[in-house]
Amino acid sequence: MTNPHLNTTELIPDTIILGERLYAQAIDLILQHAQKTLLIFDQDFSHGDYTSIARHQSLQQFLSRDAQTKLTIILHQSEFLTTHCPRLLELLATYGHKMTVYITNDSAKIAKDCFVIADDAHYVKRIHIDQARFKYALNDAEACASLNMRFGELLEETSHTLSPTQLGL
Repeated sequence: MTNPHLNTTELIPDTIILGERLYAQAIDLILQHAQKTLLIFDQDFSHGDYTSIARHQSLQQFLSRDAQTKLTIILHQSEFLTTHCPRLLELLATYGHKMTVYITNDSAKIAKDCFVIADDAHYVKRIHIDQARFKYALNDAEACASLNMRFGELLEETSHTLSPTQLGL
């Protein structure tokens, strides 16, 4: 689904861009280009418009595209996701076979950037969680390779996965 409100004239690839709204638009652009794999590392999903219906629809469209699509998310904290992103939890419940949410352990919490990688070719990288400064690029496999390596390192520092259902006695 193409976002009719996406204004890419303010988004200049491979330059540092400022602004929360533009950051969310850059994520939209990367999601639109995703065909097979999405890797997302974020602090807690409180930035980047992850609570919106549009973000839910983009991720749902990606996950339902075909049997091979895969979404892997690494978060430092899950509280924002579990309390403010019910649509994303719904996706996890529906597409748990192709969507996984990992939570990092304490040693990985020093990482303060965020990024989204689509198909090892497209990315958006927020430089620091406390500042809406970011870069993005389409068709940049070289930059994505280093982010993929970083994602793998962060994945090694995860302590558990998030379940969409509450377990208990």
